[in-house]
Amino acid sequence: MTEEHQTLALLLFSAFVAVTLGITTWVSRNRRGSAEEFYAGGRLFSPMENGFAIAGDYMSAASFLGVTGLIALFGYDGLLYVVGFLVAWLVVLFLVAELVRNCGRFTLADVVAARMRERPVRIAAGTSSVTVSVLYLVAQMVGAGSLVALLLGGTSDAARAWTVIGVGALMVIYVSLGGMRATTWIQIVKAVLLLGGTIALTVLVLMRFHGDLNRLLLTAAERSGHGAAFLAPGLKYGGDWTARFDFISLGLALVLGTAGLPHILSRFYTVPTARAARRSVVWAVGLIGGFYLMTIVLGFGAAAVLGPDTVRASNAAGNTAVPLLALDLGGGAGSTGGTVLFAIVAAVAFATILAVVAGITLASSASVAHDLYASLRRRGGKPRSEVTVARIAAVGVGAVAIALGLLARDLNVAFLVGLAFAVAASANLPVLLYSLFWRGFTTRGAVWAVYGGLVPAVALVVLSPVVSGSPDSLFPGIDLQYFPLQNPGLVSIPLGFLAGWLGTVTSAEVPDEVKHAETEVRSLTGAGAA
Repeated sequence: MTEEHQTLALLLFSAFVAVTLGITTWVSRNRRGSAEEFYAGGRLFSPMENGFAIAGDYMSAASFLGVTGLIALFGYDGLLYVVGFLVAWLVVLFLVAELVRNCGRFTLADVVAARMRERPVRIAAGTSSVTVSVLYLVAQMVGAGSLVALLLGGTSDAARAWTVIGVGALMVIYVSLGGMRATTWIQIVKAVLLLGGTIALTVLVLMRFHGDLNRLLLTAAERSGHGAAFLAPGLKYGGDWTARFDFISLGLALVLGTAGLPHILSRFYTVPTARAARRSVVWAVGLIGGFYLMTIVLGFGAAAVLGPDTVRASNAAGNTAVPLLALDLGGGAGSTGGTVLFAIVAAVAFATILAVVAGITLASSASVAHDLYASLRRRGGKPRSEVTVARIAAVGVGAVAIALGLLARDLNVAFLVGLAFAVAASANLPVLLYSLFWRGFTTRGAVWAVYGGLVPAVALVVLSPVVSGSPDSLFPGIDLQYFPLQNPGLVSIPLGFLAGWLGTVTSAEVPDEVKHAETEVRSLTGAGAA
């Protein structure tokens, strides 16, 4: 990239950082310091504000960079991510949003612990939530590293490392100083910027092909080198039965995982009522649906305008397809229009990463403080404030995410998010649904459901081609590959549900009918909700 690209993009990015730090500082001066303020923003946001914040939380670097890159490289098979990410919100809308808002206060564990023995349930759910959050954070870190490598015109490991460290430091500042209120406003600003940038790029792509979608698709197929196969299933997931099962596994993880993501569940606590939570999801579905429809156009547009070889030459996983497309649409390298458009898109992508990592870090630090610390701390000693522990936890979570982000810097960000979704669907969703809908569910069942999904999901990832045994693995020099699928969801999600059932039917504990009745009434009516 030329110096003009670098300078303008960094100026725009610096402006966004300055604005968001200003928001964080302003909020930190006007907060009360209570747990409800830090975790849930005082539950003062309207459905529209929360809907934009949910959309900002959900439309991550995986969507803007990773999904468009996968479509540009693999055509039809890249669309699986778009379909999975969007259809998942039907599960959230109809099964989770209102009930979670009524039953909990700040975290997933609040919902489950309402009718179980608190300590083992909170430890299990807190552990799972932190694991999912760290996996999701890694994807954002990888996206940040890819962007800066493109901005600086090279793939310097030092540049990527310092970018990841910088993003990690900023997210810790956002969470520690501003809590949920600052994080929410950052996500709202980011959602508006991202939607505006995506709309502009989509219009430019359609103008390039005179509004003819058929011509766009045919050109993309022609330049892909695969011909008609680029527009048909099977280019990435249809080569053999292993690839087909991988396709099913990924689809299950994407559709079921959203309802178990800690940073999405925590957003339902920022509105005053369950009705407001449902309306928030309706707003979010509209915004997210429009965004994903546009990513389809951008993905095929990158294939048609640039060609997959150009995308792959810049970044093997396709993470830089959108910035390169913006550069070409604006007039090409060296042109004023190309420089400006590239800089805007790069800055929006950075804004996307910063806003999402802030939301995930807040959710994970809440799980550490509200669930793990409260359950594991020694009785009788002087307890620290939960908010203080959450701030310390944000630093620890940030450090772990930075380390893993440096390790996984060559993997596609959408693929990394798919792994996080698989763990969420395997460990969090079974215990959440059983707690809300199964009268006979017990504490042992809850703990087994979490660990019965979490442990297999993580173990299968370690034993999969993602980690070792192939040239594209994290550790290509060793071979610990015993599980053929890249996504563990097909195996680990049923195991989570099975473990929850098995733990319940083998438990000597008698289900508390009174607590179940209270939970049922509260979840359906909101009576007694926080």
